[in-house]
Amino acid sequence: MKSALAPNSEIRPDTSRKPAGMAYPVLGAISLTHLLNDMMQSVLLAMYPILQGNFDLSFAQVGVITLAFQFSASLLQPMVGRFTDRHPMPYSLPIGMGFTFCGLILLSFAWNFPMVVLAAMLVGAGSSVFHPESSRVARMASAGQHGLAQSIFQVGGNIGSSIGPLLAALLIVPHGQRSVIWVSAAALLGILILYGVSRWYAANLTSSRGRQSLRKADNGLDHRQVLWALSILLLLIFSKYFYLAGLNSYFTFFLIDRFHVEVQQAQYALFVFLAGVATGTLVGGPVGDRIGRKRVIWGSILGTAPFSLALPYVNLEWTLILVFCAGAMIASAFPAIIVYAQELMPGKTGTVSGLFFGLAFGMGGIGAAVLGWLADATSIAFVYHLCAWLPVLGVVAFFLPDMRSRTVARTTAR
Repeated sequence: MKSALAPNSEIRPDTSRKPAGMAYPVLGAISLTHLLNDMMQSVLLAMYPILQGNFDLSFAQVGVITLAFQFSASLLQPMVGRFTDRHPMPYSLPIGMGFTFCGLILLSFAWNFPMVVLAAMLVGAGSSVFHPESSRVARMASAGQHGLAQSIFQVGGNIGSSIGPLLAALLIVPHGQRSVIWVSAAALLGILILYGVSRWYAANLTSSRGRQSLRKADNGLDHRQVLWALSILLLLIFSKYFYLAGLNSYFTFFLIDRFHVEVQQAQYALFVFLAGVATGTLVGGPVGDRIGRKRVIWGSILGTAPFSLALPYVNLEWTLILVFCAGAMIASAFPAIIVYAQELMPGKTGTVSGLFFGLAFGMGGIGAAVLGWLADATSIAFVYHLCAWLPVLGVVAFFLPDMRSRTVARTTAR
């Protein structure tokens, strides 16, 4: 990575006719910064009990913090992606991480509730810039292996999300709100790494690698077919992220309620699930490159159903096995969904990435709120019995157009 991204190294566009290979140092760099980005976001969410105690916040005010973060982190992403599709901005990556840095500094010194809300919006704005542009870099660095590149990029975010609460428990809970300033050092590291990535991005933007990765290739679908396929993908995103919200937010409560385990044991079990999610994210992309994204998408989400349907009825040992399998299966869909959507809308990498990463954030937040309300109104066991059926919606993926067969047909026709 050092040789590819060192500030003093000379970077030239690849002008040769020989296809460039996958740029693993660049992919490693954006995966690492994805880890840092999502770790810092999850630290913010893990701080809610501290902020509630410091400022005597009501649950409604905690909800406002979440709304501010989700608004800037999810709703702005498609707009940022659409703008950068038309006007690529390689150096927006370190600038976006700079928003996160400023948000964390403000959060560490925030003296009232409005300052906390502003800090949350700045952290979310950093994500809005980071995800669409980093996804574009991953595609540019992929050398045609788009699924593998997306998996490498996304697995960093999965790891970061799992580290954040642990970091909050070890650093912020014992030392208080001011200790967030130490977490901002991760944002500074991210800025330095992304500056090197931006230099590579700018150098390759007009090269054969850049033109090939961002060209508007014909996928053989008309406008109606594209809208139909996007509608199916949105339904699958709903199924996937509502189910993940149930596990991420309430799995520990389910274990405590059903098996009467200690909180610490429940947290260990949650890490088993998160390990499954990271594994599935890493595997789903390259498998999609080999066998087709449609097969991975329906096999991943629908294939989760046997594990999810059995989860509410098995003992603790089998719960750990099944929750790992469920996490791995359902997480393997997202890299394939992103690349499939990019192929549906060629030349709109930023718009697609911003839309689907934004939806992932939004559905996760809405899912957590809705399922929490439902658990209050009924019981945590009822929520898990209900959520177990969500992966069955994966059956609609059968109706997605098969992009591989269309590509083969167009190639044969030529």
